[in-house]
Amino acid sequence: MSIREEYNKRVNPSISLEFFPPKTESGKNNLLERIRRMSVMDPSFMTVTWGAGGTTASKTINLATEIAKTYNDIPVCMHLTCTNMEPDIIDNALEECRKAGIKNILALRGDPPIDMDDALDEHDEDAMDEDGNMLSDDTNKFVYAADLVRYIKGKYGNEFCVGVAGYPEGHFDVSGEYDQNPVRDLVYLKQKIDAGADFVITQLFYDVDKFVAFEQMFRDQISMDIPLFPGLMPINSYLLFNRAAKLSHASIPQKILDRFPLEIQYDDDAVKSIGVEILIEIIEEIFKRTQGRIKCFHFYTLNLEKAIAQIVSQSPTLSHILEESDDIGNDIFTQADGGRNASGTTAAVEFGDDDLETVKSINENNAITDNDGDMMLIDDVDNNISLTADVRKRRRRSSVISAEVIKNRVYIHKGQDAPITENIPSKKFLISISKGRGTLGRDATWDEFPNGRFGDSRSPAYGEIDGYGPTIKVSKRKALELWGQPTTVTDLKNIFIRYLEGSIDAVPWNDQSLSAETAFIQEELIQLIERGYLTLASQPATNASLSSDKIFGWGPRNGMIYQKAFVEMFVYKQQWETVLKPKLEHYGRRIVSYYVGDSQGHFDTNLDKHSSNIVTWGVFPNSQVIQTTRIEEESFKAWRDEAFSIWSEWAKLFPRNTPTNSFLRQVHSDYCLVSIVHHDFIEPDELWEILLD
Repeated sequence: MSIREEYNKRVNPSISLEFFPPKTESGKNNLLERIRRMSVMDPSFMTVTWGAGGTTASKTINLATEIAKTYNDIPVCMHLTCTNMEPDIIDNALEECRKAGIKNILALRGDPPIDMDDALDEHDEDAMDEDGNMLSDDTNKFVYAADLVRYIKGKYGNEFCVGVAGYPEGHFDVSGEYDQNPVRDLVYLKQKIDAGADFVITQLFYDVDKFVAFEQMFRDQISMDIPLFPGLMPINSYLLFNRAAKLSHASIPQKILDRFPLEIQYDDDAVKSIGVEILIEIIEEIFKRTQGRIKCFHFYTLNLEKAIAQIVSQSPTLSHILEESDDIGNDIFTQADGGRNASGTTAAVEFGDDDLETVKSINENNAITDNDGDMMLIDDVDNNISLTADVRKRRRRSSVISAEVIKNRVYIHKGQDAPITENIPSKKFLISISKGRGTLGRDATWDEFPNGRFGDSRSPAYGEIDGYGPTIKVSKRKALELWGQPTTVTDLKNIFIRYLEGSIDAVPWNDQSLSAETAFIQEELIQLIERGYLTLASQPATNASLSSDKIFGWGPRNGMIYQKAFVEMFVYKQQWETVLKPKLEHYGRRIVSYYVGDSQGHFDTNLDKHSSNIVTWGVFPNSQVIQTTRIEEESFKAWRDEAFSIWSEWAKLFPRNTPTNSFLRQVHSDYCLVSIVHHDFIEPDELWEILLD
């Protein structure tokens, strides 16, 4: 079904969910389990993002296809960006969608081609003809989102339901020529609608006043009928909250900032709790002030589920969703005799409390009762589950036990109002997830403290917040201002040192400001750069810092934080082989371990195969140890490929065979990427003494 059809048939308020394709296969598998659990919220549709320049094209298509085949009653929408893209990539993506039965496309402009004039953007009046129609560059079939909408509609008619982006605060102009202006931007949104767009999803925002004003202008000047979905991003941490707002150029009202005083900004649990309240208030205010015209809220999930579950379960406007899902479960699954349902993957029995031990007998070795006493997990059971005769017996109708198979695991749920059905867990099941209770609750919350590419590569949320893959996140004009036109290693050293000193606010691999803890090792990092080691990431060691510490602190209150020192850097290959590697081998992997790789895909380590290092962890009251920063082989290899591709992207800013282009391509070939971890965190200076000796 198309999103437009699904939207029109719904009466009550609903949600939609956006996911990005994980970088690793294990992350993808975990995301699919997460989507299965989130499907209980009966989303109006689900979207999958598309990387800049098609960098995640195959992953996006594969993920969208798998979701569409699994949830054929939920519309799936694939993002598709068009600038800097070859037409055959667009055609292939659309054909793959047709084969998979995906009927919805979100047509986006994406990042402009690197070799385009910075002034040529979606708001450039000179790029319009006398009638106000957009003009496309002759060298690129798609320059604007309207070009892509027009192409899809022209080639496929109404076979695809096509959506576009809206900007409640106005589109940000990378050239700096224009300020954000939603009134001015409405002209270009209308052109996308006139090209055939069927719905609009907005950029994320936190200022309700600006969205309501935008929605009213949209209704007055463009359409009363076209669905408009407000884009909302839950607040999972204060750092990510500000980072997301910065990336999307969304303003944060002072009244919201005031709810995060300094003393709680590092208490992630407190930040999440306040963030849930804020999102609920935004939803309620939008629904009320638009008189119910806005009846579907689009969540940028960042592949996390706990905050979404909390918002839906607590929102007066949305909580009916869970009540309805319970009804659905009762209607679909009525079998209660221990047999299998039609799919062969779910079984349930009515069971008395005094029969609990019998349930354990399904698999005596692997049965686990959780701390709450309300769920058992039984591993390694074949998907064709058939509960034993002992389990099927019914002594009284005091409670219901349900079992469901997930990835060859059987989950036994005790004391629930209704059996759990395939893809449709119960309301209590979802609420337990939102609170992190039980085995599945822990499955939903084990990666609640994502730490970018240094998180756990098994997490669906692993990677950069934008999910768009390796790009230089500044315009060509800005890049030239920041880094000039390097032609020597000395030029590169100066760029990296100026970034560490704060003279410039970005390098090609990182457009974020340095963390406060970098000040502890700034001098050592500068010395490493002076020796030719171009540092990309690092952290100092700390032993039992308070979780409230303004430098090292994070997580819930009254916790203790631990860190190992590590550093990641580009090193000239010969320098690595003759100087640095022998030095590290001398100390041995119990003291220092390393991963190293190059642009040709080579990889080496002094650790065992598929190894990993936890380099940041926290110990908190009434909680398991939380590990937020993890350096491992799989994530290193993924980042290695991205890191070297950024050298290539940087080189593309300059014409081929010019001195800077040739030099950057040479560095891409002659250097390796090295990640070094020092394991004795009680000795905070030892790593730097080893490297600088």
